[in-house]
Amino acid sequence: MTPENNQDEIATLKNQVFILLVCLIAVTGTLTAALYRQASMANKDIAQMQRVSGQMHTNEMVIGAFVGRLATYAQKHPDFLPVLKKNGIIPQPGAATAAPAAAAPPAAGLKK
Repeated sequence: MTPENNQDEIATLKNQVFILLVCLIAVTGTLTAALYRQASMANKDIAQMQRVSGQMHTNEMVIGAFVGRLATYAQKHPDFLPVLKKNGIIPQPGAATAAPAAAAPPAAGLKK
């Protein structure tokens, strides 16, 4: 091999390495941008889920208070007990609040 041929091969290899480095930088930049976008979307989803969770907790408290008032009303008005039992709420004697029965089957439909 001649020295000129070696110089050509070295120049070709340098060009190839440079092109590969540019491609590597482009791929890395694209991957970084995609991962950043995913992370920012995940953070937004987490914030939204925290707001929804807080609202669900508030709703749960309001519904629990309402069920408690229904149970208190049912204790004072025994004719209202069948309505509560039909909807899966079993008031406990002496308890201010009653939770819906977990094993109660859902109503089959509205009866007219």
